Amino acid sequence: MRFTAISWNLFHGRDFPPDPALFTWRSRLLRVTERNATHLQVNRGLLAEFSRLLSEAKWDVALLQECPPRFCEPLARACGAEPHRVLTSRNSFGALRTLAARLNPDLIASGEGGANLTLVRPFRSAVTSAAYGDISNSGTLGQIVERRSLAIHTGRPERRAMAFVRTASGLCVANLHATNDRPELAAEDVLRAAEAACQWAGDSPLLFGGDLNLRPGTDPEVFDELRERFRLAGATGPHAIDHLLARGLEMVEPPRQWPPQRRELREDGFALRLSDHAPVEAAFAIVNPYIVHRETGGT
Repeated sequence: MRFTAISWNLFHGRDFPPDPALFTWRSRLLRVTERNATHLQVNRGLLAEFSRLLSEAKWDVALLQECPPRFCEPLARACGAEPHRVLTSRNSFGALRTLAARLNPDLIASGEGGANLTLVRPFRSAVTSAAYGDISNSGTLGQIVERRSLAIHTGRPERRAMAFVRTASGLCVANLHATNDRPELAAEDVLRAAEAACQWAGDSPLLFGGDLNLRPGTDPEVFDELRERFRLAGATGPHAIDHLLARGLEMVEPPRQWPPQRRELREDGFALRLSDHAPVEAAFAIVNPYIVHRETGGT
């Protein structure tokens, strides 16, 4: 059974053009759209744009980070996917934060709060024909049969958490966003999450990924430990921080970043580039799939 996975940090549902000059105080305070010869920078809600890009992409499981909590259910519906949402940081007074984000997304920025969102497409036939064509009841991973969460960092600088799911095919998926700008804390986050994910997965195949905020070229010892201690391998590249590591899976296509144009939409003749991260995509195969019969896991 082959499946495609992506990992994407959504940058709190905002755009990120390649020209820094487009980030102006006029745009941030007055919500004026800025333009250069090729790109836009907008300061408005982009739920429809993220929904469109994700719904039309071909994937079976998506690991999303920095997802605004208010995006989670609409994104799942648009993609024909089952969601598992785990709140991360800055989510107190959620209603007020949501209101502020609707009024001015760029001004509140990450202050809106975030979540790790895992989306699983149980059957590709549930996805729009624009994404998969006319495929009749083509089963892939099956439904989510187990959901868990773990706070992997609760102190300063901010809370970090892992979202864990088990699907009916037997595949387990762990999705996390490790501490940024503090490699020593990110390493602790990642190893703590890997240990818990491997324990929860047991002998089942495991996909472990997200925005790890660690680069194999800079912090090779962490990736060595992930490989040797937990058998999690398949880093995206020496300079990447977004990864899809696998245990007990056959790698069909290694993780690779999307080119910038794949996360751009056209608007009034200009390019609107979503997020400051490129999605990472990889394809795997479950060699010996099995069906989980109990809601709490098991075979």
